[in-house]
Amino acid sequence: MKTLGLKGVDITKATGVSSGGVSQWVNGITKPNGAKLLALSKILQCQPDWLLYGKGDPKEYDTPSVVPISIQNRVPVISWVQAGEWTAIVDHFQPGDADEWQETTAKVGSNAFALHVQGDSMVNPSGSPSIPEGSIVIVDPDTVVDNGKIVVARLEESSEATLKKLVIDGPHRYLKPLNPDYRPIQINGNCTIVGVVRQVIFNL
Repeated sequence: MKTLGLKGVDITKATGVSSGGVSQWVNGITKPNGAKLLALSKILQCQPDWLLYGKGDPKEYDTPSVVPISIQNRVPVISWVQAGEWTAIVDHFQPGDADEWQETTAKVGSNAFALHVQGDSMVNPSGSPSIPEGSIVIVDPDTVVDNGKIVVARLEESSEATLKKLVIDGPHRYLKPLNPDYRPIQINGNCTIVGVVRQVIFNL
């Protein structure tokens, strides 16, 4: 921090973390994760892995190139209950049925939708990919479902959809949270995959 001429207040502004939280990072009491880890590595101009584990060259930081962003589509922001019923209601869904619309740069089909992420089950303490609470996911039901994809799915016993990583291990399938504090859910015929996440939108 001193080498870059930074103060604690600069870290606080860049990451949105309180001064007490920054102090805990500095003293090794807690570790940054998700979007906060990326924001911290950016302002300190180093790799996230070096911050967490001391691996690699701390000076190696790849500044993302700035490219023009093209808005591909606008999709309705729906509730998690609506997402669970999406295959049944999508054909009858009208533009006026959505109170909010989200622009997306992802190439998605006409049945795509957006969701506000709730909870921290998809916050990855190891870094990327990580989907923090409050972010918006763009979901496309027309994208091919495959192993390792982040999906929105509905379990038979629930009226709401859930956001998880699909893991296929031989004959076994799981919905796996990115947060290791949560347990994977084994699925078989009791689950409907509603769609695949094509984009995650959040503010640092």
